[in-house]
Amino acid sequence: MNFKTLTAAAAFAAVTLAPAWAENPMVGGAAMYADRNIVENAVNSADHETLVAAVKAAGLVDTLAGEGPFTVFAPTDDAFAMLQAGTVEELLKPENKAALQKVLTCHVVQADAMSDAIMGMISDDGGMHPIPTVGGCTLKAMMEGDQIVLEDPRGRRANVTIADVDQSNGVIHVIDTVLLPTM
Repeated sequence: MNFKTLTAAAAFAAVTLAPAWAENPMVGGAAMYADRNIVENAVNSADHETLVAAVKAAGLVDTLAGEGPFTVFAPTDDAFAMLQAGTVEELLKPENKAALQKVLTCHVVQADAMSDAIMGMISDDGGMHPIPTVGGCTLKAMMEGDQIVLEDPRGRRANVTIADVDQSNGVIHVIDTVLLPTM
């Protein structure tokens, strides 16, 4: 085998043996696999421990592991830390399960919406596109430069910091602020 053949064989192996997550961005230091569901991937992200705990406390694991399709705007641990002191602890209490479900489902859309589709809808709607969530919130999606920004019913704004994390049952977009419903 000559050098040229060896080089071609190595290049072919690198392409054909590339990991399943090669096209997905890393999230929280973890590989995200397109053949796993939202819950299976989220539990591996070091940046989403609070979100995972909240999904468990709200009883939404089976839903978000289900068939979908879902688009989840996933706030990071730092986003949860920006809430008023004691808010997360209060929401995680069993007696506040309904309120926690409402907050979390305001981050979920019953569709598989990649960022290019969201940007297209924003453009088609003249700069702002309403996004109804499964929790009854309507988020406003807009662009600031080349970044998607979401605004909740309270006027809080979240930036999509990592887009298009493909899942077997939808897509995750990482955001830097917890979106809140009107209560």
